[in-house]
Amino acid sequence: MNQMTSASTLIGQRHWPAYLALGFDKGDDKTRMHQMSFKGPLRVQRPFYPEEEVCHVYLLHPPGGLVSGDDLQIQIDCEKDSQVLVTTPSAGKIYKADSNGVVQKQRVNIQVVDSQCEWLPMETIVFDGAHGVLDTKINLFGDAKFVGLDVFCLGRPKSERPFVSGSVEQRLSLYHNEVPLLLERQYLASDDPLISAISGFNNHLVSGTLIAFGLSDTESALDMLRTRFESNHTSNLSVTYRLNTLVVRYLGDCSEQAQCQLRECWHLLRPALMGREACVPRIWNT
Repeated sequence: MNQMTSASTLIGQRHWPAYLALGFDKGDDKTRMHQMSFKGPLRVQRPFYPEEEVCHVYLLHPPGGLVSGDDLQIQIDCEKDSQVLVTTPSAGKIYKADSNGVVQKQRVNIQVVDSQCEWLPMETIVFDGAHGVLDTKINLFGDAKFVGLDVFCLGRPKSERPFVSGSVEQRLSLYHNEVPLLLERQYLASDDPLISAISGFNNHLVSGTLIAFGLSDTESALDMLRTRFESNHTSNLSVTYRLNTLVVRYLGDCSEQAQCQLRECWHLLRPALMGREACVPRIWNT
């Protein structure tokens, strides 16, 4: 076997899939996690019920991050009248790829049918030299209500390890009754002019997005958020609304600040969206 064939074989064999499927439905007095199947290092802790009816679930990936060849797939199905909040106990990480540049993948598919779902993971940190592909697809049906949060950090500036090599691709799609509402694809290489461009990241390393669907009074929600944040010179947020979807975006240099500001938006929106006050997952306080 020649050297080229050997390298190709190695790349082809370097594939470590992991799969987690969660299903939720309405029980007699609370939402049940009636399905949990997995393959590889993806798990959940037992459900928590700090709000009685709402099912809080912590998604665990014990290795702590993605290496070359990792291929994680997460499926969340929320059936009629279920109420679900999913978060993670720590930041996700995409580590430096191997010498062959084999990609690291994570795919999240969420389906919400006449129910309520909150997808609130911790931030994702992209290490120097990573080659990550992140794909999140949300399918909403009927009277679905959804809020999702994503914070993304290029490199580790606090450790003086900037993102100077590698690439990352992010895809986000949101559908309601199979009609596309929000379709985004962003590919960034370490030398991409978009990182330094004023019309792009303007040399900021942390970006974040919160999306909310299902608000009955969008004008009040927009006014509330804009009054709270856009008039505040210490805020790094902008707020837009289109096709029944509210989008809040963060651009700055601190993942903690991004989480703090976007979570405050979640606090403000939750009563109008979900009909209840915000209940902070206790894992966030550890």
